[in-house]
Amino acid sequence: MACTFCSIVAGDLPASRVLEDDGFVGFLDARPLFHGHVLLVPRAHVVTLADLPAAGIEPFFARVQRLSVAVPRAMEAKGSFVAMNNVVSQSVAHLHCHVVPRSPKDGLRGFFWPRTTYADDAQRDAVAARIRAVLDAG
Repeated sequence: MACTFCSIVAGDLPASRVLEDDGFVGFLDARPLFHGHVLLVPRAHVVTLADLPAAGIEPFFARVQRLSVAVPRAMEAKGSFVAMNNVVSQSVAHLHCHVVPRSPKDGLRGFFWPRTTYADDAQRDAVAARIRAVLDAG
């Protein structure tokens, strides 16, 4: 069975990309907790954090750190939620880190999280553009 995230990285499946370099791709989650919910994945197929080569750990988390600042700025949120599952609750067996914009009283409680959708591809792409603009501004 083909890996969905590998297909996104290869460009075989569409995604609203917010960050892209030689080692990693960040794109909007198709089933976001809130608009601006980003997934960061390594280009190389690894399933869990333990599978990521040691040389990739710092670059991966440096990008997570950048996204944890850019996402709330772009989405005018108060902060962010950063999370990663390893095997259990990992909906796609490819290492990915969630960076989700958060605000007080946004409705997230415990681990029962509502999912939302984008009205259409144009709205999703506009959100991705906002995040890219903040990332590009440094």
